[in-house]
Amino acid sequence: MNLFSNAFGIHEQALQVRSQRLEVLARNIANADTPNFKAQDLDFKAMLKEVKKDVLTATHAKHYAAVAEAPDNGMRYRTPFNSSFDGNTVEISVEQAQFGKAAGDYQATLQFLENRIGGIRKALKGE
Repeated sequence: MNLFSNAFGIHEQALQVRSQRLEVLARNIANADTPNFKAQDLDFKAMLKEVKKDVLTATHAKHYAAVAEAPDNGMRYRTPFNSSFDGNTVEISVEQAQFGKAAGDYQATLQFLENRIGGIRKALKGE
């Protein structure tokens, strides 16, 4: 299966991270009226950095000493533009806009994967 993981590149992991972000944003929208709920978001760059850490290999244990930090799960609390009286930090318009953008990013990553699979399919058929 290493052949397929190399063929798909980082898009497979990116699709998983984008899916997680959609779940977090959907949870924020679902809890828009829950008192003291704190809106969260997933930092895609931090998650991608963690994926890249797994790819790095060293010839000596101390070569990547700075990289051996605690893993970052990418979760961040969102700072609201307007405060609410009940302590909820979800702003429905912001969450809906972020969800729309995240859905577009997910579709783009999915399209990259579909193109890669199509190329592999053509190569196996001999086209």
